[in-house]
Order: sequence, then structure tokens, then C-alpha cells
Amino acid sequence: MGCDRNCGLVAGAVIGAVLALFGGILMPVGDMLIEKTIKKEVVLEEGTIAFKNWVKTGTDVYRQFWIFDVQNPDEVTVNSSKIKVKQRGPYTYRVRYLAKENITQDPETHTVSFLQPNGAIFEPSLSVGTEDDTFTILNLAVAAAPQLYPNTFMQGILNSFIKKSKSSMFQNRTLKELLWGYTDPFLNLVPYPITTTIGVFYPYNNTADGIYKVFNGKDDISKVAIIDTYKGRKNLSYWSSYCDLINGTDAASFPPFVEKTRVLQFFSSDICRSIYAVFGAEINLKGIPVYRFILPSFAFASPFQNPDNHCFCTEKIVSKNCTLYGVLDIGKCKEGKPVYISLPHFLHGSPELAEPIESLSPNEEEHSTYLDVEPITGFTLRFAKRLQVNMLVKPAKKIEALKNLKHNYIVPILWLNETGTIGDEKAEMFRNQVTGKINLLGLVEIVLLSVGVVMFIAFMISYCACRSKRIVILKITNNLIYLTRKRYVKLKMAAIWED
Repeated sequence: MGCDRNCGLVAGAVIGAVLALFGGILMPVGDMLIEKTIKKEVVLEEGTIAFKNWVKTGTDVYRQFWIFDVQNPDEVTVNSSKIKVKQRGPYTYRVRYLAKENITQDPETHTVSFLQPNGAIFEPSLSVGTEDDTFTILNLAVAAAPQLYPNTFMQGILNSFIKKSKSSMFQNRTLKELLWGYTDPFLNLVPYPITTTIGVFYPYNNTADGIYKVFNGKDDISKVAIIDTYKGRKNLSYWSSYCDLINGTDAASFPPFVEKTRVLQFFSSDICRSIYAVFGAEINLKGIPVYRFILPSFAFASPFQNPDNHCFCTEKIVSKNCTLYGVLDIGKCKEGKPVYISLPHFLHGSPELAEPIESLSPNEEEHSTYLDVEPITGFTLRFAKRLQVNMLVKPAKKIEALKNLKHNYIVPILWLNETGTIGDEKAEMFRNQVTGKINLLGLVEIVLLSVGVVMFIAFMISYCACRSKRIVILKITNNLIYLTRKRYVKLKMAAIWED
């Protein structure tokens, strides 16, 4: 019976050791299986999870606009006063709802090319007003004239058209006109073959962005979704040196197995450059652990603050010898128009940017850009892209609408917030197919390892305790036998002695 008990304890310890060993082996093997599955499913080819969501996003993407309505246009025009603005919004449009077009796989270069169609649908229920709401805003054509035609003789000619069309520094426009285009009365009088329709995003509807060519990850998963060329080029021709390169993805996804130390690079045609985001925090998004990457203030810093930005400074006067920060001159990719991009309300910008503008209140929470990336797959499950469109206005002695200005203004026109969040149904599917299975595997590994170790230790302790107890009993028994025998001998000797 003692043997049976000891054998049972030894068997229990062996089973515990086997379970612990199996749990330990399952960890690297499970990681290998996960890695193999992820690498298969994130490839951009027909039949994968990534490809299905890449062709047409299953997430509703909205672009909200806030317009800076100028409250004192006459004061500014006559006295060069501070511009008083009132933010009005949001006015919301649904965007990025169209599937990619002209998708073409190239098996030799392991790339896939496509066009991204543009479209915007107004959402009245998510807006504070209608597309017919009217705003007092900068006259885009008049403001651009001195920049496009610096010659004083040409400015004198243009001034006659501006006066004849009764245009001034500011104008009243509806939301629809401001965003998507209107026929400008001043430009309509110019007897040259120029575009007379202008708008902040004109043209947009029924146009397409691209052609993009991105790596599909078939041969190298670390390159999946990274842009190879944009419009047939690897650079933009807007900037000098490395600033002109097209880096990273389009921010919809990144190569899998994202670490916190990774800098996520992405290209945005809206701002005519590549940019980057750095790790900010761990977030739980609808039960899915994600990493939040944020656009750092250094991205729009001056070359004095961030030497890597030296090639984004294209002129010395407006930028005050490249010391101005928080704003980017993108005129070269806007046909020379004096368009400047910044974060909303000049967040992280030089104080002198906001000094001539009243009622701005930058806020990190409302005005910063971020990406919530699921680290195993590299999919962006939520994002907020926030930027502000501004226009430079210079004094111009030959243009009456601008002759009283005493200094340059970088005038905010509007700011936008483009957002998208994975839907509840998609989130549940993602949890079931990705994070749920990974968590279950991890739980099985921990349970096997923990139970195995506990069983092994418990049975070994019991076995050792039992063995020790048996040894003590044997010693006691032997001692009793010895004493008994000794007593017996003594008694026998005493009997003999008596005889």
C-alpha cells in the first residue's frame, strides 16, 4: 500500500511537470502560429481580411468643418486691426465611402496600385446648420493676387478688375461655395485663360487621389501598405532633400507587430508631405487593446527647434528667417497660392501667429491628431486627423483692397476634424477572430504552466514528506526491536544467573 501511495505521488509530479513543459513549449509555438496567421491575413491580396477592409473601409469616416467667421471686416480693411473671428460648426460630411478603383497587382514588384476616389455627402443631423449658411471670410482670389503677381504693374491691372467686380479683402460665401467652389467675380473679369472657379477644396467631388502604388507584403511583411510611389514618383518635387520623399503608409494601416518605440511614418496628400506619429498611451477601444500614436509638436517645429525640418522652410521673410513654428507653407503644391497649414487654432504654433487674430483658444484634447493602432495587426482602428487651412495676406500698395494693411496676416479660414472609429459589429468580429483567439491561447498557456508547476511542487513535497515519515517510523521500529531484544537478553542472563 505504501508503494502504491508513493507511486501515485510520483505520477502526479510527473504529470505536473509534463503540463508545465507543455505550457512552456506552447508559448513560442503559439507565438509562431499567431505570427504565421497574422502575416498571412495582413497581406494585400484577394482573400485576406486586410484586403477586404482595404478596398473599401467598413468604418464610417466623417469630416467636420469649423469656419472662422470674421466679425470686423471693415476695421481690418481700413485700419489693419486685429481680426476678430467667431468659430462656427461643426458642419459634417461623410467621406472615404467609395471603394478604391483601378486596383492592379504587380507580382514582380509585389506591389498593388490604385486610385482613391473622392466624395463628400453632407450630414444634416450631425451639423449645426445647412450648406447654405453664410460666412464672412477672406476673399481667396484677392488675397492670393499679390503672391501670384508680385510685379507692381500687374497688380495695378488686377486692381482695376478687383474694383470693377466690387471685390474687397473679405467676402460673404455659403458653406457649400467656400468648401467646394464658386465662380469668383474678380477672376471672371480677367481676360486671360485662368480658372475662375475657386474653393478651399475645389475640385473634390468626382475626382480621385493617386495613383498610389504600395507594397502588398507578399514577399516582405515588414513593407506591407508602405507607399512605393505616388503619381508615379518616389518624391513630391515640392521640397528639397529628404523632406521631399514619400515615406510610410497612408495611415490606414501599418506593418504588423507594432512596438511602442516605433515611429509611425505616413504620407498625407492634404498637407503635401510625409509626417510621423510617436507613441502616446495604451488605450482600450471597445475591448481591443490599442496603442495611441500622436502627432508631436516637433513635426511642425522650426529648424531651430528641430534641425530635421530645415528643408520645410522655403522662404525667409514670412517665416522670419525660419524661426516661425507651428505652420507649414504648402504654396508650392497649391499652384503658388499662399496657403499655410497648421494645427487648429495654431496649436503648438509661434505666439505671433495668433497675436493678430482674436478669439483663438488652442486645446490639446480637441485639436491634436492621433492614431489608435492595434499593435499585432497594425490596423488603425480609430483616428482623428485635425488641421487648419490658413491663407497669407500681404500689404499691396497697388491693390486698394489691401493697401491699408500694415503687416502680414496668416488668416485662418477653417479647421477640420476627420475621424473614423471601428464599428461595434466590426469590433466584435475583430475580437473573435484576432484578439479573442490570442487571449484564449495566452490563457491556456498560463493555466497549463501554472497548474503544472503547482502540481509538480505539491506532489513532490507530499512525496518527500511521506518518504521522510516512513524513514522516521522505520527508525523507531528498529529502535524498539533493538531495545526489546536487549531487554530479552538481560532477562535471560538474569535467569541463568539465578539457576
